[in-house]
Amino acid sequence: MGLFDFFSKEKKETLDKGLEKTKESVFSKIARAVAGKSKVDDEVLDNLEEVLVTSDVGVETTLKIIERIEKRVARDKYVGTDELNGILKDEVAALLEENNTQDGESFSLPEMSDPYVIMVVGVNGVGKTTTIGKLAYQFSKAGKKVFLGAADTFRAAAVEQLVVWGERVGCQVIKQKMGADPASVAFDTLSSAKANGADVVIIDTAGRLHNKVNLMNELTKIKQVMAKIVPNAPHEVLLVLDGSTGQNAFEQARQFTKATEVSALAITKLDGTAKGGVVIGISDQFKIPVKYIGVGEGIDHLQVFRKREFVDSLFK
Repeated sequence: MGLFDFFSKEKKETLDKGLEKTKESVFSKIARAVAGKSKVDDEVLDNLEEVLVTSDVGVETTLKIIERIEKRVARDKYVGTDELNGILKDEVAALLEENNTQDGESFSLPEMSDPYVIMVVGVNGVGKTTTIGKLAYQFSKAGKKVFLGAADTFRAAAVEQLVVWGERVGCQVIKQKMGADPASVAFDTLSSAKANGADVVIIDTAGRLHNKVNLMNELTKIKQVMAKIVPNAPHEVLLVLDGSTGQNAFEQARQFTKATEVSALAITKLDGTAKGGVVIGISDQFKIPVKYIGVGEGIDHLQVFRKREFVDSLFK
């Protein structure tokens, strides 16, 4: 077994373990949905619809999946309930593939003369700063020079946590005093990163949604200031969502996609919840690539999201 195979197997095992609660919940619900039935009929499909909705897949995405399965059953005439899990896996995978977003192969970055800039957004408590730390770890492990910007200047804990991650990973953290202008922190971070030949810059931002107009203005200002130092920055706006909040994660995605141009998603805390179906719904509804998923507390438990592997683990 080669080195690549070993790590692939290890990552798959971590993914399987991280989705265990969701998988057990979905399987037990499906078992009840088909109890006493030998073939997939209207009653089974109604029960399956309820299973998917209560697994936080979301109503719109659930209806799409049920419609696909109905067509499959009509085409194949007699479909036994023992085949349902395989069909469900195929149709969910096909639905996710239609989003036209490519799976990432690794924590890679495009070749650029300037640093690659990632602005991270999301409400407080979703695991935003932890995700930044784990991303910094992965990039550092890949030999990249990483700078972090503590632009969430409204919470002392956010700055302190980012500094701890910087020390742990061995990367530079740029910060200012509490209450400082976040755009000023971003400006200093990019200036320093560019002067010191950094490969990637990750900017943390405040996670307040109580006033969307203020949030929008603040994020717009940060982006405008960064673009003065590095043209086209930020190259990526990463929205972090807490998978354990289920439907609330959908609402956060709606709010932030209205407030700023989100280009990628990271869905965290999937290991501690039975609500992993939220990844399917969010990926389908927002047509924004889910780039990373958090499947454990370990520093290497942030994974690049791969649709087929995810579905294989969920409906194993």
